[in-house]
Amino acid sequence: MALSGFQFHVHCSAQKPSASPPNYGHLRSALSSAFKPFLKEIQQLPLRIDAGVKNTYRGLVDAFIDSVFEFVDQPLLPSQSNFAPVDELRAGVHVADIEGGIPDDFAEGVYIRNGPNPIFGALTSTSSMFGSSSNTWIEGEGMLHALYFCKGLDGRWTVVYKNRYVETYTFKLEKRRNKPSFLPAIEGDSSAVLLAYLFNMLRFGKVNKEISNTNVFEHAGKMYSIAENHKPQEIEILSLQTLNEWDVDGAWNRPFCSHPKKAPGSGELIIMGIDTTKPFVEVGVISADGKKLLHKVDLKLNRCSLCHEMGVTQRYNIFMDQPLCIDLKRLIGGGPLIKYEKEGDARIGIMPRYGDADSIQWFKVKPNCTFHLFNCFEDGDEVVMWGCRALDSIIPGPEKGKNKFDWFSRKLRPIKSSTGASISEDQLVFPRPYEWRMNKRSGSVKERNLTGTEFSMDFPFINEAFIGVQNDYGYCQVRDSIASSASGMAKYGGLAKLYFGKQNPESSLGENEGLIKVEYHMFEKNTFCSGAAFVPKVKGVEEDDGWVITFVHNEDTNISQVLIIEAKSFTSKPVAKITLPCRVPYGFHGAFRPILQLHNQILSPIVPSVNTIIPNDMSRS
Repeated sequence: MALSGFQFHVHCSAQKPSASPPNYGHLRSALSSAFKPFLKEIQQLPLRIDAGVKNTYRGLVDAFIDSVFEFVDQPLLPSQSNFAPVDELRAGVHVADIEGGIPDDFAEGVYIRNGPNPIFGALTSTSSMFGSSSNTWIEGEGMLHALYFCKGLDGRWTVVYKNRYVETYTFKLEKRRNKPSFLPAIEGDSSAVLLAYLFNMLRFGKVNKEISNTNVFEHAGKMYSIAENHKPQEIEILSLQTLNEWDVDGAWNRPFCSHPKKAPGSGELIIMGIDTTKPFVEVGVISADGKKLLHKVDLKLNRCSLCHEMGVTQRYNIFMDQPLCIDLKRLIGGGPLIKYEKEGDARIGIMPRYGDADSIQWFKVKPNCTFHLFNCFEDGDEVVMWGCRALDSIIPGPEKGKNKFDWFSRKLRPIKSSTGASISEDQLVFPRPYEWRMNKRSGSVKERNLTGTEFSMDFPFINEAFIGVQNDYGYCQVRDSIASSASGMAKYGGLAKLYFGKQNPESSLGENEGLIKVEYHMFEKNTFCSGAAFVPKVKGVEEDDGWVITFVHNEDTNISQVLIIEAKSFTSKPVAKITLPCRVPYGFHGAFRPILQLHNQILSPIVPSVNTIIPNDMSRS
């Protein structure tokens, strides 16, 4: 669409923002009338202007933004220090400080974790005469942290660490400009967010940055980095170099959800993508070789439900339509872009693998916000879904004008205080393992908590060989609610192993009735984890033959490690503690990928760098 096709005039003086921006109700009205006819076209069509005009035009827009919008760092508190970014370390570094030992039947491969690492040292907010806008706490450019386990012919292990940014298109753009350039377009005054939306599109052809900071997954032998707001980025696993975005040979034109799933048996990849305009949610099926989009369907939802994960069984695709929604009309009307409606409708949809919208069987469930699933499977007439369910949402956080730290501090409290007083679960963001059983024959749903209220748990994972089929064990990170409340950021002070088929030994007592058995592996004081994953044992036979691996950071010593914990002796001390050469910030999801003959592949390019000097302070503090 040519620039002349979008006529929108704002009369204002180019000045730095005042402390108290005026009420721009008239601006909101103008924005509303301007955006409605062109919103979809702006999102989908790049500006087609000849190079000379484009450069002049961009220079004018840059000058306007520089004079009107002020970028301000969003500071971190001392208790949030390990959420701060670190410098990039592209060269591999040999890791020799290992307490214990790597087991002989551990797999050669790479343990890799994704997480936000703001490129300019901090997230930024902006203020202007139109109001303010800011990033949410989950944003920040993606950085991959990888630990390579290489076994020589003599049986000795070599461990190598490296990290590297996910170099998306917008990462390279801002790196080249050497300054924050995208206006935050998620939280803030509606007029400021709308203008951020507009100016980002006019300057860069994109509403917001491609953060690619949430998860990593493998399909057809290729590794990808992913976040909800863009297509996956293919990663060369040995160098961590970003290759190309994956759009399935042009057949998929929207983001993926952060947790695509491989269908059991066929190896096909089931994907889902959300958008802010219709069609709000689409589901796709990618061939096992990753070369072809075999099926694509519009679910025909009437809202953009922010669904972070989907499930699969042997025959079905499972998705959640919950009341955490992105709504452009609400934003244009002066409300927030993202909002969780506590009393809103929630439902779970079950669709045959190659079904359409009319084939979906919907099951109404109690209002909830569930970001992460353990697994889904079929059990006779029932489809079972296990996930970490909460009664409130940590995204987007408090409404405009409320104190963010106070809101997160209150929402992350433990249910039972040190005095023994209890807080209602619906007043907190307190995810814990939960079961939905949906009977396809009767249309009924049975729901229940699987664990009690002693601990909040999230970031679940299983032995991936059991995705979509019935499994006996699940694992997740255990939140330290006291430390989380004190810092206003979620911190995970341990791990849990769930025995889905066994009752809690105290299940007949009061509130524990009907709960399942859980074992805990808690860390030493002020040590917290991220990106935990399951590593199957080479030639393992049983589901829990293997180890749980995780990045941890001790906030007292400022030392980061990787722990390897035997799944069958879950409460025992780690079989290996690997001390890393630099600090690793808290992040999101991790994965372990076996790689055959990794020793020869990884050591030839890395061994010359094993003496790489690590700066004394990799923390940017």
